[in-house]
Amino acid sequence: MFKQLWASAPSLAEAAPAATHAQPAAAAADGSQMVSRLAQHASKLGREAAEVRGVIGDTRQTAETQAATARELARQVKDVARVQQVIGTHTEQGVAAVDRARVAVQAVGSEVTGIVETLRKVAEAAHDITQIALQTRLVAFNASVEAKRAGEAGRGFGVVADAVKDLAARVEASSKDIMGTMAHLDTRIGTLAREIQAPEQQKTSGTAAGGTPQSGVHAALDEVADEVGRIAAAAEQSRGACGLLDQQMGAIEQHMRQTTRALDNAIGRSENLLRVSEQLIELAADSGVVTEDTPYIQAAQQAAAEVGKLLEGAVKQGSISLADLFDERYVPIAGTQPAQHTTRFCALADRLLPPVQERMLQLSDKVVYCIAADRNGYVATHNKQYNHPQRGDLAWDTAHSRYRRIFNDRTGLASAQNKRPFLLQTYRRDMGGGHFVVMKEAAAPITVNGRHWGGLRLAFKF
Repeated sequence: MFKQLWASAPSLAEAAPAATHAQPAAAAADGSQMVSRLAQHASKLGREAAEVRGVIGDTRQTAETQAATARELARQVKDVARVQQVIGTHTEQGVAAVDRARVAVQAVGSEVTGIVETLRKVAEAAHDITQIALQTRLVAFNASVEAKRAGEAGRGFGVVADAVKDLAARVEASSKDIMGTMAHLDTRIGTLAREIQAPEQQKTSGTAAGGTPQSGVHAALDEVADEVGRIAAAAEQSRGACGLLDQQMGAIEQHMRQTTRALDNAIGRSENLLRVSEQLIELAADSGVVTEDTPYIQAAQQAAAEVGKLLEGAVKQGSISLADLFDERYVPIAGTQPAQHTTRFCALADRLLPPVQERMLQLSDKVVYCIAADRNGYVATHNKQYNHPQRGDLAWDTAHSRYRRIFNDRTGLASAQNKRPFLLQTYRRDMGGGHFVVMKEAAAPITVNGRHWGGLRLAFKF
């Protein structure tokens, strides 16, 4: 029995180390699977976080637009209130003017009444003159008769008597004409006097009593006063409504500011969540475990190194100076929207970068784009499918004319300024026209002669 155990000892001794090595290997495999699953869950979390952040960002932008609209509306309401205040002031002045017109009309009425009295006195005087002229004619007639009786001695006196008789006749005719004209004028001026006579005077004289209509002039003035009063009342009512609306707009604007602050807080929290998911994915990649993101990270690093060597070679060959290669004076291209710019290294980028960038698109059908951006997010040359001249259609230009542009958003600037071996981000890409795509982006730094020039951005779909 002992011999059998002794004989079997070597095999047991050999089996023990094998078991010892098998356990760490199994543990390592389990760890790799766990890290891989963790990376997958972090990726899903990142996608959801990017989607949520994008929606919150859109909502915040909408809230800002609505707040700006509310502020503009509140300003216009205040302008309307000020106009209504001016209208109220003018209507008060209008009422005062009507009152002054009424007083002036009454004064004219008093003057017209005096004129009527004067005309009546003139008519009475003309009547008296007519009577005197009539008597003078009678006297002259009698004198003429007596002169004829006197014969030759009264002939001269008869001539004078006839002349006086003729003159008296003309005076009588003129006096009658004056009386007729004065009667007609008295009638017309009397009518005018009654028209412009004050209502109180009409009631006192009894002309407006018993339902007799009020004079036309004062009725018109009363209508004007009533209309001005209604305008004043409407202006006051409108001003009150504007005041209430202004208060409501102020409350709406306050709520919009609170909403914006809440959305800012939500964006910050979603950013933190997104950052945690990205850090988890990066930790998984740093651990050496191959994940679904590993090929893209390695491709971005390879392409970044290749672009760096191409740029260094161009500087060494004298094709461009370091100063021009690191040019940051972005000159706007007139009439472009979204805005495009040029730099002194655009021609070099157009010549050197497309072969590398286009080749990276063949890595997988999930790859969306591969671009080299300088440290400020400026992309001189994009992939061919996004490198079209602008047409003047904002939605189309946003999606298809993406070269010569500065992408200094959160993702673009982080990838461009990253100096670590790689950076993995999840974000929602604006394709224009309200269309968004959630994707990942692996970025690696591009260095030229030891200086950080920018980053290689490789974007791919989930």
